Amino acid sequence: MTKEENLKDNYLRKKGFIFAISASTLWGVSGIAAQFLFQEGGFSPEWLVVVRLLIAGSFLLAITQVKTKKNIFRVFKNKHDAFSFIIFGFGGMLAVQYTYFVTIKYSNAATATILQYLSPVIITLYLILHLKKWPSIYEFLAIILALIGTFFIITKGDIKAINISKMTLFWGIISAVAAAFNTLQPRRILAKWGSNLVAGWGMIIGGILMSFIHNPFDFSGKVSLMSVSSVVIVIIIGTLIPFWLYMESIKIIKPTEASILGAFEPLSAAILSLVFLGIHFSILEWVGSIFIILTTIILSTTKK
Repeated sequence: MTKEENLKDNYLRKKGFIFAISASTLWGVSGIAAQFLFQEGGFSPEWLVVVRLLIAGSFLLAITQVKTKKNIFRVFKNKHDAFSFIIFGFGGMLAVQYTYFVTIKYSNAATATILQYLSPVIITLYLILHLKKWPSIYEFLAIILALIGTFFIITKGDIKAINISKMTLFWGIISAVAAAFNTLQPRRILAKWGSNLVAGWGMIIGGILMSFIHNPFDFSGKVSLMSVSSVVIVIIIGTLIPFWLYMESIKIIKPTEASILGAFEPLSAAILSLVFLGIHFSILEWVGSIFIILTTIILSTTKK
């Protein structure tokens, strides 16, 4: 590899890392807004999922149509591609969000987040079996640090904060598998069609399928300036932008790396709680934050 190629490769990796971290951070912002809607506004998680997918997907496809002036429906001309989009919309976009909310229903947000964050481990095991090659010691170390860091931030080190029943464990594992699928499955169509079309159609398909579970017009909740603002935050800042960023990141960096960097989601939520809600960090939360930051340093200093 020449010096110019090496510089370009390093630039792309940094770009991929920034995109993945930014996506996770914005999902953390979305989590705070969604929590307000559920607890203070009386909104339904099912309604929020279906509306955020349909509206965010429509926005992204409309922007793509105007920007490229190409027919956005051309992705369905190839049967193999069309099938891949449908599978991604159902098994990726919809499943990763719905199973997470169902896990919360049977336990709590802390337990659901920890279980879903088993996805880097699932991705690593899949790649070991699929590629028949073990990850580097640095990747293993990054996964361990990210898992411990996430646990410390969410539970403050208190094992009692985790509530695992049979239903919780079932839906939590499904949630982790869905998150892994959301990272691994769309890589082929991403390379062919780009992140705008993949993310946009994934949201629309997921939203349409979710409509059979919950009618988007079946609304209940308190309408106020704060609740409307929170819905806009969830749709634009918490769905439209981060899903596009994440799709871009997995075109550039490894699936394991993008998934590990998802640890910035609970970290950003914790920091926002510290800034806006005045909730102070415990020693273990600070340790967890340092561990998550260390994962980025470890991954960014290793070769592709």
